Order: sequence, then C-alpha cells, then structure tokens
Amino acid sequence: MKPRSGVGISVGSWYIGCWYIENWRIQGGKMALTDTAIKKAQATDKLQKLSDSAGLQLHIPSTGSKLWRWAYRFDGKQKTMALGAYPAVSLAQARELREAARKLLATNVDPMAQKKLDKQVKDSSNANTFESVAREWWEHWRAGRSSTSHVDQTMRRLIADVFPMIGTRPMMNIEAPEMVMMAKAIESRGATDVAKRSLQTCSQIFRYAIAHGKARRNPVTDVKPSEILKARKAVNYARVDVAELPMLLRKIEAYQGTPTTRLAVKLIALTFVRTGELIGARWSEFDMEAGRWDIPAERMKMKSPHVVPLSPQALDVLRTLHTVTGGRELLFPGERDHSKPMSNNTILGALARMGYKHQMTGHGFRGIASTVMHEHGFDHAHIELQLAHIDRNVVSAAYNHALYLPQRALMMAWWGNYLESVGKGNVLPLKKLSA
Repeated sequence: MKPRSGVGISVGSWYIGCWYIENWRIQGGKMALTDTAIKKAQATDKLQKLSDSAGLQLHIPSTGSKLWRWAYRFDGKQKTMALGAYPAVSLAQARELREAARKLLATNVDPMAQKKLDKQVKDSSNANTFESVAREWWEHWRAGRSSTSHVDQTMRRLIADVFPMIGTRPMMNIEAPEMVMMAKAIESRGATDVAKRSLQTCSQIFRYAIAHGKARRNPVTDVKPSEILKARKAVNYARVDVAELPMLLRKIEAYQGTPTTRLAVKLIALTFVRTGELIGARWSEFDMEAGRWDIPAERMKMKSPHVVPLSPQALDVLRTLHTVTGGRELLFPGERDHSKPMSNNTILGALARMGYKHQMTGHGFRGIASTVMHEHGFDHAHIELQLAHIDRNVVSAAYNHALYLPQRALMMAWWGNYLESVGKGNVLPLKKLSA
C-alpha cells in the first residue's frame, strides 16, 4: 500500500529524523556542531557564537577568525576559556580540551587559572636553559678560584662539548640519557678524561640549579662514568733509570735555554710536584723562613691543600728565581703574557733539547723520587703523602695535609742532598737522616 501524499515518510528518513531529535534533546534543545557546519559558517558584521555542547562554543568575530571558547561557572562567576583557533584545533580536539577542563572543574579547580599557572611554569622552564644556568653558575663559581687558567678552561669545555649537546634544553627537562649521549660524544674523539670532567662540571651546575629553584633533580647522579665510558689505560710517564740521573742533573745545570726554564726544571726535580702545580705556583704560597710551600686545594689534583717542605737546595733555587720573577705574582710567568703561567710543554721541551725526548718528562721526577726513597728505606706512607697520592678518605674525613710533616721535612732535606751529591758524581750513604 502506498503512503498517502504529504503524510508518509521513508524508513531511512525516519531513523535520521529520530537521531537528530534525540541529539537535540541531549544537547539541551541545541544541535551539536559538525565540521561541515563550521566550514560553511561565514563572518558577519556581528560576533557569532555557535554552540556545540556542555558550554563549548565557536566564536566567529567580524574578522573571520574562528575561535574555540568554553563557557563555565566557577566560584559563582561566569567565565570563558580560550581553547585555540579552528582549524588548527579541530572539533574533536576542542571537545577533548573541554572534557579535560570539565574534569578539573569537577575537582573544584579553576581550569583557566590552572592553564595560566602551567604556562608560567613552562615559560620559566624554557627560560632556564642549561646554557643560561651554566653561565650563571660559572660567574658564581669563578669568584672563589685563584687559577684563572682553570676557570677559563672550564668555560671553554662547556662551550666546545656541552652546550652544543644540551645548551638549549630546559633544565627541568634534561634526563640521564642525554647526559650519557653527551659524555659518549666527547669520548668518541678519544677524550675520556674530558668526558668525565664534563659530567662532574654538569653535576655542579645541576646542584646550583636545584638550590636556586631552576631544576628539580640532578640527572648526573644517575650516571656512573665507569658504566658508560671505556676504562682508560694507566699512563706510564717516560722517565730515565736511576743510573742515568747523574748525567741528567749535569745536563740541567748546563742547559743553555732561559734561566727561568732551567730553574723550573731544577725545582720540579727537588720537589717532585706535578707539572701543573709547579707552573701555577705563586710567590704568596711560599714561606721562605719556615722552608715550606703551601699549595692551595684548588690547584691540587686531589682538591686538598698540600705542604711541600723545602730543602736548602730548593730554597737556593727559589732565591735565585726571585731575582728574575720576584716582582710578579707567578714564579714562572709566560714569556708573552706575564699574567699567565708558562706552558705545560715548557719543561718537556727543555728536556727534549737536552736529549731526553720521549725519555723523560717533568712528571718522571715523581717516579724517580719514589723509587729512590723506597730503596733507601723511607716510610711508604710518608712518600705517598708527599706525592699527594693518598685519597682524602683513606687518611681521614678531614684529611690532615700536614700529617707526618716533620718526617717529610727530613725526607725532603735528604732528597735535596741526594740530588746534589749524585749530580756531582758523589754517592750518598744509604742511611737516611734520622727522624
């Protein structure tokens, strides 16, 4: 039977009509928006507000922009929250943002105030990049350092190795894997020691950032260098045998280079400090009357102060040197820039010109002194302390840098006599000076 004209409808149309009616009822008598309707909507001379559901609206001002807004009430006040612009924020995305905001509202949190707070945190995080905080830390840290070369070198390493990897990253977002990648990148060029020092410096920067509210944690603490970097083989510094020492000492006395360099080689032989500790020496560190040299902690490898008792021979070298550089801060200033110490390679170059290239280094005097003094019966602990080998935690928590100082003073006096004797071809008796 055919439906009567103007009364009957098809089954398909009936179902569609039911869907619209039900959706209209759910939305409080208003139809939900569709992508088609949004695309067709055109700007007029007045602001249009197209409603979707649960307060979600699409505002179309006269400029033609289509802006998502969500209307809600909080604390008895009507508010409108911006959710972005269409089509950058689609209809589906706008609904997701609305639902997220509604969940916050259900917990009695103002969604708009929370959004503002999140933006402030994000902006603060982005402003506190690793490089900006690192430079701030460096300015603070450098004030307490006497070694300008160490301070400058630390910044150079940051610029060369660290900033290119994580410099633009917000401090709050940096995680341990990024620190591992940085360290491995440095190691890949054969600079394992630099990689370790870079991790140590980064750890200091993160501790500074945490103390100033610019980071929440230190990701370097999750990284153990031995587990990510290859073990470095021990370096055996070239040195002559003890039997060759007399000839070496005579060649030092006859050296035709600058007097300052010759005196530097003599002093490192008499004190057997590390090359860096020698060339960075300042006259203010010496007490000539007491016969001692106090090297501050920041210039020591172990970062603890170190006392070097001075033998009469060492004092004689210092008095001669004072006539040359006594008017300056440094014992061994550079030839071009007197405010900086001589190069690390100055002593090595002098030994090479004496005929000991690849056979002897400034560091080699430490090995010779250790061998000779052990052979002559000096106490191992006294020798290790004078070499500044003993870890601070082995001796005590505070590390008494003047431990066994009387015994060490006698030992250093004996060493000065020993070098003077063998240099002249004499043999010093095996019996050491009594304590």
